[in-house]
Amino acid sequence: MQNDARRAAITAYKERKNAPGLFLITCSPTHERWLGHAPDLATIRNRIWFTLRNGTHRHASLQAAWGAHGEAQFGFEEVERLSEDDLAPGYDRVMKARLQEWCARSGAQPL
Repeated sequence: MQNDARRAAITAYKERKNAPGLFLITCSPTHERWLGHAPDLATIRNRIWFTLRNGTHRHASLQAAWGAHGEAQFGFEEVERLSEDDLAPGYDRVMKARLQEWCARSGAQPL
């Protein structure tokens, strides 16, 4: 029976829809903010936390703040989910424009 449940879980994962959008990472002690975009908001937090834990994140100020304050001081939140219709003009073009707008609005550094 466990094999059937495992197969069903794998199938459900493969059939799920991606949720593209923008996210915000905050550092509580310093109030620093970093804004990024991802093709799937459901998986991006784990990916970023993995690179930060291993000291391999490409954004130097985020990695430095993580090293100085530790994982417990960081928050993650979705800022905006985008639909397929929103992305019709082109994924890169739309994400770049939305990222610039949200960075200007929130004062966050782009990732």
